[in-house]
Amino acid sequence: MRKLVNLFLFSFLIILPGINAAAQLVYDNKVYQPNIKTVECYKTDKEQSLPIIILKSAETITLAFDDLKGGNKNYNYTIEHCTYDWKPSRINKLDYLETFDEDIIFKYRFSFNTLQKFTHYELKLPNEQIKPKIAGNYLLKVYEGNNQNKVILTQRLYITNNAVNVGVEIVPSSGVEFRTTKQKVNFTIFHPMNIVNPNMEIKAIVMQNNNPQTSILNTKPTFVKPNSLVYNDINLNEFWGGNEYRKFDTRNFRYKGEHVQDFYRDTTINVILVTDQPFGNARYSNQIDENGNFFIRNQEGRDNVTDSDYADVLFSLNANPPTAKGNAYVVGRFNNYILDENSKLDFEPSRRRFYQNIKLKQGLYDYKYVWVDEDGKYNDTIFEGSFFETDNSYQVMVYYRKPGARWDELVGFSNLSTVRN
Repeated sequence: MRKLVNLFLFSFLIILPGINAAAQLVYDNKVYQPNIKTVECYKTDKEQSLPIIILKSAETITLAFDDLKGGNKNYNYTIEHCTYDWKPSRINKLDYLETFDEDIIFKYRFSFNTLQKFTHYELKLPNEQIKPKIAGNYLLKVYEGNNQNKVILTQRLYITNNAVNVGVEIVPSSGVEFRTTKQKVNFTIFHPMNIVNPNMEIKAIVMQNNNPQTSILNTKPTFVKPNSLVYNDINLNEFWGGNEYRKFDTRNFRYKGEHVQDFYRDTTINVILVTDQPFGNARYSNQIDENGNFFIRNQEGRDNVTDSDYADVLFSLNANPPTAKGNAYVVGRFNNYILDENSKLDFEPSRRRFYQNIKLKQGLYDYKYVWVDEDGKYNDTIFEGSFFETDNSYQVMVYYRKPGARWDELVGFSNLSTVRN
């Protein structure tokens, strides 16, 4: 039976000693302080890619963020091994770390010629101070000084040992009524291990566009063959195709970029985006997007990192609430698809519109609107529509727990994009 895994629900809360309720540690991509902005975490050789690397290889993961308070703070970091569903593995650090268990972020730069002053911090993992020993999910924690109760951000990292190969194909929905609106992911795990009970030993997660809100957990293969597990059940791994992401361009504050209606300066820079209209199922946008990603860029300075300024960006959607109770959100990789007060839209009945101001750094941004009803049902098609033709990327992650083992290993990963005709 298909299990829809909302990794928002998987986020495991732990109240650390001395930490208040407002700063509970969440095993998810999360920012805990309002002065921390533009968190980027990706495989170093491909900007904005999923932060996944091969164990004991030369590959690294880059973490970067801005502190709008400026100055120079002592930010420390550590990593913690997690289960396939992002709960703490609770194994000894000696089991998953070859080196020390924490270090200081030494690399930082100050903003230059910007209205909003900030300090940019950056680090790469693994390094000589922090190096994982085993494959699996890891939570990266950044905190002030040596006090792990003062967490400023957490990010999910993936370390794989590539012990298995994963073959993936994307096909139309098995249901005739969804052939034009859904995409189905079938995959096969090719493994060399002696897997006695795949239902217990193997967990496979499929995700669309690196968005945890879309994740589906697979615990039972459709067919078990010699050295391969096939997952192609008629009811498994069907995703709404959605629509191409909306986007805007704020690389330059001297002229209006794509989807920018106006901008002005007072104590801050303010950008007003063109009011969006719901697409619905009658319209496929057929535009090139970045599958929800964002890229920090500017056309006025010499350095994208330090010379890009911040602006209060006004999003607005011309639509009525689709149900009597619920909330609309604007999401993308820029806010890790997190549904919180910062991404929630206010509704103005007299103008029949949703709106929200979000402080964002100069660059190119993908985004979309989602609706969450009073029962917590996540719907990212009600404002955007859904089409099989939509270009999406799919990630398949395979976890293996050996009989008698105390942790889950990430043993395989595959990333596949739908192909434009």
